[in-house]
Amino acid sequence: MTPSFLHIAKVKRKRFNFRLVARLVGMLLVILATSMLLPIAVSLYYHDGSQFGLVLSGLLILMLGLFLRNFIGVGVSYELHERESFWFTAIIWLVVPLMGALPYIFTSSVSSFTDAAFESFSGFTTTGSSVIVDLDHTPQGLLVWRSTSQWVGGLGLILFVIALLHRLNEGSARLYEAEFSGSLQRRLHPRMARNVMLMWVVYVSLTVAMFLLLFFSGNGFVDSYCTALSTVSTGGFMTHVDGLASFSNFSMGVITFFMFLSGINLAILFYIFTFRWRSMRGDEEFPRYLLFFFVAVALCAVAFIVSGSNVSRALSFSLFHVASTLSTCGFFTTSPEVWPTTVSVVTFLLIFIGASAGSTGGGIKIKRLMILGRHVRNYFVRMIHPHAVISLKLSGIVVREDYVSKIISFIFLYLLFVIFGAFVLTMCGMDIPNSFCMAAANMGNLGPSPVINNLGASLDYVRLLPVAKWTMMLLMLAGRLEIFALVAVLLPAYWKRR
Repeated sequence: MTPSFLHIAKVKRKRFNFRLVARLVGMLLVILATSMLLPIAVSLYYHDGSQFGLVLSGLLILMLGLFLRNFIGVGVSYELHERESFWFTAIIWLVVPLMGALPYIFTSSVSSFTDAAFESFSGFTTTGSSVIVDLDHTPQGLLVWRSTSQWVGGLGLILFVIALLHRLNEGSARLYEAEFSGSLQRRLHPRMARNVMLMWVVYVSLTVAMFLLLFFSGNGFVDSYCTALSTVSTGGFMTHVDGLASFSNFSMGVITFFMFLSGINLAILFYIFTFRWRSMRGDEEFPRYLLFFFVAVALCAVAFIVSGSNVSRALSFSLFHVASTLSTCGFFTTSPEVWPTTVSVVTFLLIFIGASAGSTGGGIKIKRLMILGRHVRNYFVRMIHPHAVISLKLSGIVVREDYVSKIISFIFLYLLFVIFGAFVLTMCGMDIPNSFCMAAANMGNLGPSPVINNLGASLDYVRLLPVAKWTMMLLMLAGRLEIFALVAVLLPAYWKRR
């Protein structure tokens, strides 16, 4: 072969595999259409009038999915390069929420396409912010669809493909990296497909267990189903205007416990439930998660007690509130009459901290903050001892310098997105404290959890201007994709790479 022929062959091998991306998108749309069967069945059972809109939405999504999978993506080569993995990750997180907005439009549950897209993006990114005002009179089938969208998006749309399509081989690892870009993940199995299947086992088991506990404690099917899916996915969509105020004390205890579990790394949960205690040895993130949780609960409880709340009420609400905020679930219920400033400050900090890496929660993540803290500590040690050779370790593993740089870049971009969102909200007429709180909550995929005294159940996304709503959707997407996959496909230099 001549050198020029080799060069042409090399370029051809690395050409963007559009057909594979189309086929994978089509597969996910078919799965999305299939997931609408239960909402349709619930709508038919309750005769709530939404069945026609749901059926029409499902058919349109199914037709588009089959067209992409069986026509555009026919005879495709399952060779997935890095560019395709990031592009597929970004595009699927745009296409699926936009298609998921169809039921809100066809059932006339919202007044505009912007509101439908907002509700759908909020669902799939597990944010939980909502523009539906009267939840108590919303069709039951649509409530089930809202929670289903959160559950599908909770573990990650990409992980459906990895679990179902073993032919991707090395491409699965690239998709996994694109889905969890910027976070160091603990694997349950060396083989990627097996690792993802075990994650799904934990995810489904938690959901089924919580649903059964809620259902057999006297809650209806829709309330139990929707709350279980929204909790385990840390989504936060609720079925009533007053949040969870109508649930019994036992049900509230169940919800609090599962919110706490949902903020833990799925690998750690797998080891706990399978009694593999030795596999958890040396893990440093889980103890920090426990520390943040109980310290925050203590601070909030003391603040409520000092402000006049009784001990039992202060403790139970603090447990619920901290679990809801740290896991980025975003549920709310009736709070004590006085909301101390200490609770607002703790809540605001927890929004940025977020849950554990490898969980369904959002935020910066505890593991990243631990790495950043140790990097800063090592920097000061080098200032005092210039010739010292210090390696950054986490859970007994040396963290590479390039990964530390990635963490610093991630946190910088994260804060930059929050500032940008707050700026847009301020320009749209919102005061500065509320702007920052709302931007931080949506960037952290937290949604409507109370932040400061005049926020909480009164958070009104309906009145936001369209530009503000689309900005919040951008923050939701950036927070869910952990920024890098979204930013990468927007950089011209990324597409010039071979």
